[in-house]
Amino acid sequence: MTQARYQAAIAAFDKANGEDPNQEMNAGEACPKELLYSHRMGEMQARFAPEASEAVQLAVRAQHIQRWKIARNEFPMDRQGYLQWRTKLYKFHAQTAGDLMREAGYDEEMIERVMTIVSKKGLKVNPETQMMEDVGDLVFLEHYLQAFADKHPEYDEEKWIPIINKTWQKMSPGAQAFALAGKIKLLESLVPLILKAVQG
Repeated sequence: MTQARYQAAIAAFDKANGEDPNQEMNAGEACPKELLYSHRMGEMQARFAPEASEAVQLAVRAQHIQRWKIARNEFPMDRQGYLQWRTKLYKFHAQTAGDLMREAGYDEEMIERVMTIVSKKGLKVNPETQMMEDVGDLVFLEHYLQAFADKHPEYDEEKWIPIINKTWQKMSPGAQAFALAGKIKLLESLVPLILKAVQG
């Protein structure tokens, strides 16, 4: 890893995500939402996969880069519209990350590798793409599952189990074991529900 080049790319990702007009509270302070998400992804990657390649380390920090620029309501509010939105986001994130990496001095081979991971190509068959997916799922469980639950108080256990199970099925056995070993922070109220979902 060329440290200066890597740090330049990360700084560019942070600058881009720091422009997010949406704020989220963290430890009592307001923070640009996607900047906070990017930092949480990097922190989780360091815990779960400290041996990750340079490409994965870059990809996890760029996964949601400038996500607010493509709004969900620009697409039909149905399943088809959701899939179209996600597809466009994957391409946008990958292209944005690639452009910033190019400015930081990366060669096309590494740029293409990171763009492949960020656009989630080869999930389950590309180990680097799967590693980014694992990190994202662990971040969701640790930081965002409770907020999602708070938005849907009407959801009962029958509704929750398939939602949690869907996330679980996207994870590798290594990430599943990491979560079950208590290496991510979960509210105690969610633990029985998660265990029931994954054991079912």
